[in-house]
Parts: sequence; C-alpha cells; structure tokens
Amino acid sequence: MPVQKLKEFLDSHSIKYVTISHSRAFTAQETATSAHIPGKELAKTVMVKMNGTMAMAVLPASYKIDFDLLKKVAGVGMVVLASEREFKDMFPECEVGAMPPFGNLYGMDVFVEKSLTEDKEIAFNAGSHRELVKMLYKDFEKLVRPKIAKFSIEIK
Repeated sequence: MPVQKLKEFLDSHSIKYVTISHSRAFTAQETATSAHIPGKELAKTVMVKMNGTMAMAVLPASYKIDFDLLKKVAGVGMVVLASEREFKDMFPECEVGAMPPFGNLYGMDVFVEKSLTEDKEIAFNAGSHRELVKMLYKDFEKLVRPKIAKFSIEIK
C-alpha cells in the first residue's frame, strides 16, 4: 500500500490510481525492469539542494540530471545532489530513496523533466522499494503543480 500520506491525498482529491507491487529493487532502472515498465516511463525522484534549499527533481529512470541545465532553469547559483543523510528524516513514512514525487506534501519545490509530460501516465515509487503508484500525468501535474523544464539527458 502506498504511504498513508500519499494515499489520503490522492483519495481526498478523487484521483484514480493503481498500485503495482514488484520484487525489491533499489535503482530506478531495476525498479522499471522488475515492474515491467520502460525506463523512460518510470519517474524517479532525485533530491537536490538549490542554493541550500531541498527540492525534488523528477525525471525518467533512464535519464540523468544535467546540473548546469537544472541550475539555469531553476534560476539559482548552485544545485547539488543531496545526500541521504540530509533528507532521510524529511520522509519518515518512506524507505530512504523511495519517496514519491509529491514535494508539495513536504513543503518543497518539484521540477519535472519535460519528457515526462509527453506520457499519458506516470509511475513512481510509493514510499517503498517494492511498490509503485501509476496515475494519469495530468492528475499528477494538477495536484503537484511542478515546474516543467528540460534538465536531464538520456543515459546511453
């Protein structure tokens, strides 16, 4: 079951979603394989610090962040990858590294890679390394109101 906070939020907005259970996986590409979802259709949440403030960068599992591009689109002087130690306590109901891309529930900005907006649906970790939530992208965008930009490149 997805983390309670996320489930209650989706249910309170009458959002239709499905949960997908899969074998334990830690990287986004392993998760995509385990859940039989193409890597470009599975969204991974990467925690970054922008000028010292925590934010979420959401991009396809088969992509990596271009930090110079993200810095430019965010209009900040510095963007760095956050360490697990820096953010693990921000998501007490989630396994480390499996937080859903709903920064609005945690008081932080969310940046979504433009290529994810081209898919009808979005799938993402639901707080554990064994479960995903899949929902319409337009519902995700309506609820989260992310900043949409091109800030990543496909991993070859």
